[in-house]
Amino acid sequence: MRRGLSLEKLSQRSGVSRAMLGQIELGQSAPTINVLWKIARALDVTFATLIQAREAGGTTVLRKENAKVLTSHGGTFSSRALFPFDGPRRAEFYELRLAAKATEAADAHAPGTVENLVVVEGQLEIVVDRPGGHTESHRLETGDAIVFEADVPHSYVNVGGKECIMYLVMTYAEEPE
Repeated sequence: MRRGLSLEKLSQRSGVSRAMLGQIELGQSAPTINVLWKIARALDVTFATLIQAREAGGTTVLRKENAKVLTSHGGTFSSRALFPFDGPRRAEFYELRLAAKATEAADAHAPGTVENLVVVEGQLEIVVDRPGGHTESHRLETGDAIVFEADVPHSYVNVGGKECIMYLVMTYAEEPE
């Protein structure tokens, strides 16, 4: 494996079973979004690093039909990386879709991670779990935007009767020099 980790070590760091990691490595299993997040954190890489190859050159065009779309286990949430993390820019851009009345829980991201999200269609509630058991809840309508520290557990809740479409820019803290 890259980074010199055995499946056993990666399993311990990520909380994903060795058997599942082996199946993913061999292309025998498609991981869920949550599993990919766990692996990314264990490898200390961004989520997009695991799902997209970077083209060489100064311009990248991502055709809709060629984009990798990841879907949650129940199929109610999907994430399409529009433009992945790019070293110096330290940001990722996603299109997110959440089925009517569905909830998608996200684990804490790396320290210093910030989510900038705009609701393009539908109604959404963002629930952010703060330290000490404090919970923040923010209801968003079409056209509303929010920015929040995402290095704590948080959830996306579709409070509307139709699919909610969002665009997300995820930014990461500067690496120490």
